[in-house]
Amino acid sequence: MNWAVLGQGVIANQMAKIMREYGYEIYAVAGRHMEKVKDFQNVYQVKHAYTIQQMMEDKNIDIVYIATPHSNHYEYIIEALENGKHVLCEKAITTNAIQLKKARELAEDKGLILMEAMTIFHMPLIQELRNLISNGKLGKVKMIQASFGSLKEYDVKNRFFNKELAGGALLDIGTYALSAIYCFLDEKPDVIHTDWTPFESGVDEMSGTVLKTKGGQMATMTLAMRSKLPKKVVVAAEKGYVEIENYPRADKAKIVWSANGQEEWIEKGESQKALLYEIRDMEETIQTGINKTLQMSCDVTDLLWEIRRQWGMFYPFDEQK
Repeated sequence: MNWAVLGQGVIANQMAKIMREYGYEIYAVAGRHMEKVKDFQNVYQVKHAYTIQQMMEDKNIDIVYIATPHSNHYEYIIEALENGKHVLCEKAITTNAIQLKKARELAEDKGLILMEAMTIFHMPLIQELRNLISNGKLGKVKMIQASFGSLKEYDVKNRFFNKELAGGALLDIGTYALSAIYCFLDEKPDVIHTDWTPFESGVDEMSGTVLKTKGGQMATMTLAMRSKLPKKVVVAAEKGYVEIENYPRADKAKIVWSANGQEEWIEKGESQKALLYEIRDMEETIQTGINKTLQMSCDVTDLLWEIRRQWGMFYPFDEQK
């Protein structure tokens, strides 16, 4: 399939590197600044260097991988879908639930695949642990804890704190934490209690959130952008608990059995292949037409949107209906 990369930032370079390493040809690269586009083209031996409009109009492109700041995701997703292209979009797939609902409807109308490049949904370890839980080996999941703290440099103009670029901890790192929590719940939470501390630019610097399902499962999420927290998920069930360190791209987890305190390690996949799993899942989904992760992305986006609504923290481009 012919892939096009939209964006030349850190994650776009990581994706291009893994594609070249595993034999995928990058058909096109596009962006707003042609000097950066051409540099990217030369580094990764890309066939075409395009403006964004040229990329959208090229009928030979099958898949557009969007790796721009997430404030632009919705705009580019819609444009790509309207031009008949499948879309793999970086997290957070859209900035709010209203946008994703419209994008999903358009993809379905066009018979196209829309998928979020959320590593957690594609890592073999997470699938293995979900299977282990669904098989009842750990008993019913009762409580989940997820934390993620990143010490970002103090810079009001940096995209991490820029309200015009959908900055803040929730959409940058909280989407990982909430996606991890969602993977191990029986159902989507229907109760949310949350509080936050704003950064001086008006975006969220840190927050704490408690979620609860109708079935009584609970989860806690702690996020910070100006202090380190471990990237750690703990899934507590009746027969034991699972610890997953560095969960966005984890390839191993520890199970501690409640009856005797015995530890067991589960290993599956490879951390360095996280983006490769996304590529493979995207192509398989296009071939089968079975999109296993879009509903998960929609549910997580709904929860992220509700959390922001409770805070009253909106971006200038947020749609309200």
